[in-house]
Amino acid sequence: MPVQASESQINTWATEAEQGYDVALLKKRGRGRPGRGATPSRVVTVRLTEAEIAALDSLAAKKHMSRSELVRKAIADLITE
Repeated sequence: MPVQASESQINTWATEAEQGYDVALLKKRGRGRPGRGATPSRVVTVRLTEAEIAALDSLAAKKHMSRSELVRKAIADLITE
C-alpha cells in the first residue's frame, strides 16, 4: 500500500537527514517486541497438529498467557527438572 507524503513532510525528512541523526536515540527501543535478554532471541519452528495447537491455545487462554509464553514456560520447567 503506497504511503502519501506531502512536499512539506518530504522537506522536513530531508532537513533531518542533512543535519544527521542521534545514533543513541535511534538505537533506543520503543515500539516492537521487547527484548528477552542481552542477545537477540532466535525463532524455532515446530510442527504441531491442529489438535495439539487447539489444546495449546486452550491451556494458554486458561492460564492468561500467550502461546509463546506457555511454550517457553513449559521448556523452562522441563530444563529445571
